[in-house]
Amino acid sequence: MDDPHSITQDKPQTGQRSTLLIVFLVVFIDLLGFGIVLPLLPYYGLYFLKPLFPGEANEPLRGPILGLLMSSFSAMQFLFAPMWGRISDRIGRRPILLLGLCGSVVFYTLFGIASEIGESGQLMAGLILLFVARLGAGIAGATISTAQAVIADITPSEGRSRGMAMIGAAFGIGFTFGPLLGFASLFVPLRGAPGFAAALFSLIALLLAIRLLPETHPASAEPRPRHWIDWRGLQAALRMPSVGILIFIFFLATFAFGGLESTLALINKLLLNPGGELHQELTLGAAKTTERKNFLVFAYVGFVLVLANMGYRRLVKGNLEVMFLRIGSIFMGLGLAGAVGILLIRNPEETSTGIFALGLLTMTLAVIGFACVTPSVQSLISRRTDPTRQGEILGVNQSGAALARILGPFVGLSLFDVSQSHIWPYVFGVCLIIVVFLMTLRVQQEEP
Repeated sequence: MDDPHSITQDKPQTGQRSTLLIVFLVVFIDLLGFGIVLPLLPYYGLYFLKPLFPGEANEPLRGPILGLLMSSFSAMQFLFAPMWGRISDRIGRRPILLLGLCGSVVFYTLFGIASEIGESGQLMAGLILLFVARLGAGIAGATISTAQAVIADITPSEGRSRGMAMIGAAFGIGFTFGPLLGFASLFVPLRGAPGFAAALFSLIALLLAIRLLPETHPASAEPRPRHWIDWRGLQAALRMPSVGILIFIFFLATFAFGGLESTLALINKLLLNPGGELHQELTLGAAKTTERKNFLVFAYVGFVLVLANMGYRRLVKGNLEVMFLRIGSIFMGLGLAGAVGILLIRNPEETSTGIFALGLLTMTLAVIGFACVTPSVQSLISRRTDPTRQGEILGVNQSGAALARILGPFVGLSLFDVSQSHIWPYVFGVCLIIVVFLMTLRVQQEEP
């Protein structure tokens, strides 16, 4: 049965394509900022926190502060994703997406200003503004669930997985260009260049959205309770037999991937700077070289994510989401297990070309796996949800993913130094993925 709110009922294909373009840009902008910041965070720890809290006595304090800076973005997504989705069910998708893009312009600009202030020597003021910028960007970026709801509004049930894969491709492109912007910024004498570039992209997307984005879900006249956080709605979503298990699967898969994602910069430093101590301060030339290579590795991850989602869109036909969900979990498990193997066999004094190539291969497997899991879960949830609650339920799923992105870095970074081999974040990730795979065996492809 077709969604009565679907734009395809009233608009020609051209209107649908322009809507998909804007949704693509909204997600791209969100991950552009995430891709810029993630490779930079270890270096902010060095350039901001070490001068502010010097000495070995303050070393235990620097780690939690850096962890808070890393998780603040996802914490706001956890709180605001269901709220934006619920509001969009009531007042429509367009105003929420426009509001999110406005916020991105403001807070990415503030991120650039904070970087400049820190560079000028006002470290505490810069650090405070960095926190404000990341919190605000998280609130603005929490509209991804609304973007997913737009896809659900305008695509028929059988094409839903391909629409969700398009969002995954936008994730990948944003995650590719974000590190590349960070890489390019190392060649210009402007520390805030990545933030200002992200703000410019946000402004362009906002202007295009104002011009091209139609409303795909008219305002609902049905009165609904207004709560800041609807805990009953969250409980109801988790108790839905065909939806709750999918939300939990996505939570665990994102948890595992978040641990890998957050420690990637540290693994890069180990492999790109063999023979050196992980936490030692490099010479200026060595630091610049390592930073540039680190950004390029992150860009490669994003590029693989793009290709994987494009392949998914071509391969998934009919009702094949559950099959791809299982294949994706297997690939993630292989990638994480491969990371354990590489860390156990590598020579700490040198990194051979073969070991580095194996590292890229294991990362490729994990990224491809996550690229299969994400659209499959989102498509299955959307197809098994009442059209009038698409925004709310997809918001709950996005909120769960945001919580996983808070816990993943916290657990991953906490386990990273437990042993000299640094294997425990990935051993833990393998255990999570085993649970994910076993849970996928309980998911049926048939519609409920």
